[in-house]
Amino acid sequence: MTHTYPQFLAFIRHGDYHQRADTPSACQAGALTLEGRQQAEAAAFEISRFAQDQQLSLNQTIFTSQLLRAWQTGSLLSQQLHQQTRQNFNCQAVDDLHERCVGAFANLTRAEIEQAVKTDPRSAPMPENWKSDSHYCLPTIGAESLLDAGNRVLQRLQALLAYPSSRLTTVVGHGAAFRHAAYWMGVLSFDEIQRYSMYHGRPLFFKYLPDEGWQKIGGDWKIRGK
Repeated sequence: MTHTYPQFLAFIRHGDYHQRADTPSACQAGALTLEGRQQAEAAAFEISRFAQDQQLSLNQTIFTSQLLRAWQTGSLLSQQLHQQTRQNFNCQAVDDLHERCVGAFANLTRAEIEQAVKTDPRSAPMPENWKSDSHYCLPTIGAESLLDAGNRVLQRLQALLAYPSSRLTTVVGHGAAFRHAAYWMGVLSFDEIQRYSMYHGRPLFFKYLPDEGWQKIGGDWKIRGK
């Protein structure tokens, strides 16, 4: 980015949601669980506390992916921030913040996807860790790799942050896409993409300066497997 002013950004992974078992999250349409709703509301306290500590105003538009779980998280977050600050917040779903696309295999189980690829004579054998392989793209129309998804998210973030502002902008999206966006931002190394995950409804905070690039300045990554 070529900004000459600081930018402040919060990533929030959507809350826990009703998910089909052993199925790539991708474009699943499930709504938040009760726990997910509580996580979304709790995120408002972390956002407002961080903004106060950093003496930042809040962007009153909460941007989310188009998927229901992200929009619901942003909507609940907006309502809770309104109660805390008495300011009016709105939730805006935008394109390109969604999770990695699996194209024509959307909402199939892992076993169903593997069987479909195996029986297609045009397809090369899949790597065993295909679901978490950052480079691998499923051989079907509309699919993308995790690195592609992260770059797509970053391009949308650049558009959202295109105008000078010292406000904290909050974006609600998806863990894997956010982690790979963080790699393209220079915040995570490639090895760290696999080492870390994100907590549901727990914000990560970033600051951009022209001479220093992006830096994480608040919140904690989740260690995978813990």
